[in-house]
Amino acid sequence: MTDGGAAPVRRVGERALLVELPGTAEVAALYGWLRERQAAGELGEVDEVVPAARTVLLDGVADVTAVAALLRAARPTAAAATGGPLVEVPTVYDGADLAEVAALWGVSPEAAVRIHTEPEYVVAFCGFAPGFGYLTGLPPRYEVPRRATPRSAVPAGSVALAGRYTGVYPSPSPGGWQLIGRTALPLWDTAREPAALLAPGVRVRFTVRRA
Repeated sequence: MTDGGAAPVRRVGERALLVELPGTAEVAALYGWLRERQAAGELGEVDEVVPAARTVLLDGVADVTAVAALLRAARPTAAAATGGPLVEVPTVYDGADLAEVAALWGVSPEAAVRIHTEPEYVVAFCGFAPGFGYLTGLPPRYEVPRRATPRSAVPAGSVALAGRYTGVYPSPSPGGWQLIGRTALPLWDTAREPAALLAPGVRVRFTVRRA
């Protein structure tokens, strides 16, 4: 990364830095690179590294000047984004919107299930609700719109699509994503450390589970 044009590394308050990036692929690469630097002790004291759709926030940075210089010199590659642990999500594909998604893709519901279970996904970032991960991995041609009218209640464990992302609702909540299936896997458990099963950088495979 360089400082050309609008500088991608911005100071936020006294002890935080915000890196602005073109998209989720670049965010994933930088986040993976930062995890490697942190594990090697090269980042110094940083309380938290938080990826989003187009930014990475470093909070609680002890030496802001040194870390900003490191970020501006960073040249992360896509390989840095592939080192997270793998979580398997057994899924019953009987979602209320599966047929609609299949129609948008121009395939049968059975083929839509095969399409969705084929890729290995990566949690790009988290948000919306505790434990809700935004997963990338579906090819761009399979992007789907959000529902025109959101549901007032979506059950916990619902596997859903919106835009380029797959997500799994960790708790009951309103939502406008397209529901294609469900899993019994607990995504958010405050008695577990960490509480969120799907954290940024985690790799995910969806597998078919019969009802």
